[in-house]
Amino acid sequence: MDLESVIYKNSFKDGSWKTVLTLAYQSLGVVYGDLSTSPLYVYKSTFAEDIQHSETNEEIYGVLSFVFWTLTLVPLLKYVFIVLRADDNGEGGTFALYSLLCRHAQVGLLPNVQLADEELTEYTKDGTVPIDKKNVGLGLKSVFEKHKVLQRVLLVLALIGTCMVIGDGVLTPAISVFSAVSGLELSMSKEQHRYVEVPIACVILIFLFALQHYGTHCVGFLFAPVVLTWLLCISCIGMYNILHWNPHVYEALSPYYMFKFLKKTQRGGWMSLGGILLCITGSEAMFADLGHFSQLSIKIAFTFLVYPSLILAYMGQAAYLSKHHTIESDYRIGFYVSVPEKIRWPVLAIAILQAVVGSQAIITGTFSIIKQCSAMGCFPKVKIIHTSSKVHGQIYIPEINWCLMLLCLAITVGFRDTKRMGNASGLAVITVMLVTTCLMSLVIVLCWHKSIFLAICFIFFFGSIEALYFSASLIKFLEGAWVPIALSLTFLIVMYVWHFGTLKKYEFDVQNKVSINWLLGLGPTLGIVRVRGIGLIHTELVSGIPAIFSHFVTNLPAFHQVVIFLCVKSVPVPHVRPEERFLVGRVGPKEYRLYRCIARYGYRDFHKDDIEFEKDLICSIAEFIRSDSSESNQGFESFEDDTKMAVVGTSASNSEGIRMCEDDNKNSQMKDCIEMRVVKSPEIVRKRVRFVVPDSPEIDLGAREELQELMQAREGGMAFIMGHSYVKAKRGSSWIKKVVINYGYDFLRRNSRGPTYALSIPHASILEVGMVYHV
Repeated sequence: MDLESVIYKNSFKDGSWKTVLTLAYQSLGVVYGDLSTSPLYVYKSTFAEDIQHSETNEEIYGVLSFVFWTLTLVPLLKYVFIVLRADDNGEGGTFALYSLLCRHAQVGLLPNVQLADEELTEYTKDGTVPIDKKNVGLGLKSVFEKHKVLQRVLLVLALIGTCMVIGDGVLTPAISVFSAVSGLELSMSKEQHRYVEVPIACVILIFLFALQHYGTHCVGFLFAPVVLTWLLCISCIGMYNILHWNPHVYEALSPYYMFKFLKKTQRGGWMSLGGILLCITGSEAMFADLGHFSQLSIKIAFTFLVYPSLILAYMGQAAYLSKHHTIESDYRIGFYVSVPEKIRWPVLAIAILQAVVGSQAIITGTFSIIKQCSAMGCFPKVKIIHTSSKVHGQIYIPEINWCLMLLCLAITVGFRDTKRMGNASGLAVITVMLVTTCLMSLVIVLCWHKSIFLAICFIFFFGSIEALYFSASLIKFLEGAWVPIALSLTFLIVMYVWHFGTLKKYEFDVQNKVSINWLLGLGPTLGIVRVRGIGLIHTELVSGIPAIFSHFVTNLPAFHQVVIFLCVKSVPVPHVRPEERFLVGRVGPKEYRLYRCIARYGYRDFHKDDIEFEKDLICSIAEFIRSDSSESNQGFESFEDDTKMAVVGTSASNSEGIRMCEDDNKNSQMKDCIEMRVVKSPEIVRKRVRFVVPDSPEIDLGAREELQELMQAREGGMAFIMGHSYVKAKRGSSWIKKVVINYGYDFLRRNSRGPTYALSIPHASILEVGMVYHV
């Protein structure tokens, strides 16, 4: 199921009804897998302990009323009609809201931000609304921009929501699979069931995580049919139970029954809300997975299929339970007891498949959000494997996968019941929704430029509902709710320590960068022998000369004839178009052959880690040389400001630009090529490197010589030069900073991956030089 192929085709998403309906069908397997699984455990978790099912049916009717209005107000009203409109160029999720705020209010904490980033197409594509100068939002914007504390609070808020999503990635597979397998309880005694349920659930979970490295595309085509079959199944069973047992159950949809429920059950009813809120687990996926589909397709799928199916399922279970009060024990109040006995086994099989699909969706989403955190400098670099060469965005992170599996197994074996699992999952879900509500209220004022009164109404109405559920979940801290808090706190510490250390390291680089006057004093040869080849120096700086370069020049007897300062940076947009990928400029005069290249990626972009990145990089330098040749030579007056850079796209996106060809045939000819002879040795035959130069505009002799040198250097090979940093807290720092930098950040740095583009480079081509950073 090719989901990611539509990412760069936002204009086509809503092009035709056929396309919209196809996307709506595909969204069933990815977006609604978790939400559709909730009927398996909502009633069971609600009646686990706090309330009892009585002859008056006030409890079951009250729960049904709460479920109906919760599903109506939160997923339908809040997400479908409001939150989905706050997309970031078609992308959704916590980071999309944070990205919008970073761009509109300048509250981002990414260190290497440039004014050129604001000229990106997607940076301003979301459109601007005429701003009323009297709008209170302008004052709020200035407050956020002036106070770093508020910016950090906003970052922590976004990270809390992200950490809870990761925690949900641990809890959802456990509760979904465990609840699906619990259908076996009706065919055996409780003692036998206790020893069968947990092992089967663990086997399914191990199988699920073991298949992750194959990618979702291998079984993705089954996702939508499984969810569709499940939704039709539970809606038909619900309709049967309504007609057969209690056709008047629809009366319980009245809000009056919520009042009667709370009046009778009081504190027990309030605590049972922690189980009721499980009916909206997975609602956040409608917004988080928006980038794969379109607003209209997600709205159609939920409004016309998922929502009515879930309502019928919950009404059917309530209708059955309203006529059955002599149930043996509370653990039998669940989904399967309301399923007709003749079809119970087929439904069990479909439920297990549905649980796997719902778990797969949240696991894939966890991989995606960790990739986004890493791109935004809030998570250590991890190994990211792209499981599909054709479908963009399908990724697999081995370290995270096995951590999730171990945590899922620990929760399944440790809890052994849906009650505590439900308490844990409920707190994670409602926390994410509270974070979304808070960020959304800021988006209404700062990005949409609406009245602050409207934002207050939004946060008061939806925040009150979610705060009620949050309090009911938090009160069960010792009964399982501590798990998401512990998980999110662990991930939050990791994220903030990494972000803090990265920020301090960048500040040290900025303070210790080398002056351009030092470079000019060395002359074109840099005071050393310039040998054939390209030296690619990795740096986080977007301007100035990194201190590490002075170490090379002063300690090495020779250096490469062409030097490129490469910065791979993330910008607060989901995608950077290929034609805007690189910023290229010079460092010093032309004859120095020093270039700066900044490769820009969005937080959802795919980072190339193969030879294609090298080709794009060299072609971007060559295209810059060609375009720069049309300008007058300003000698030593043009290099004083090395922030003057040109936007250059990838070779594939620029059909009229320079292209690089490599082959092993020395006799091959190509029109309009700048060529050089093949250099042979008895043992090695080097590839011929040629630049295909367009007919116009004409380039001058100096540019041709510069291109010739670049070709010679490319044939000589490329060396990747990276600083191996040792970050230490400087003397006089507080003990907290010393612990964070000397132990926390140092441990994460030593166990994280290097730059993405360097993963496939032979070790012989990498030169690392150690440096100590006192921050």
